[in-house]
Amino acid sequence: MKKINIIPLADRVIIQQAEAETTTASGIIIPDTAQEKPQKGIVVSVGEGTKDNPMTVKVGDNILYGKYAGNELKYKGSDYMIMKESDILAIIK
Repeated sequence: MKKINIIPLADRVIIQQAEAETTTASGIIIPDTAQEKPQKGIVVSVGEGTKDNPMTVKVGDNILYGKYAGNELKYKGSDYMIMKESDILAIIK
């Protein structure tokens, strides 16, 4: 996990996406054009939360998020997602 020097505002988090699957469980190679966008990642930066809703995720949490959640962000050659905490579906333990 990389350290990032961006602090999101309010209830937003920055996620480093997991790598897309390149092979199936049976060993078939999936071409780049057919790979699905991953829906999991690691939290790399967390905002302060709002007055009524403190943040429940923290830096380093593995999470699952919705398929169409957030906005893509490119920073120093790496791809990230920025989204509201409410777009996160679950924390993976």
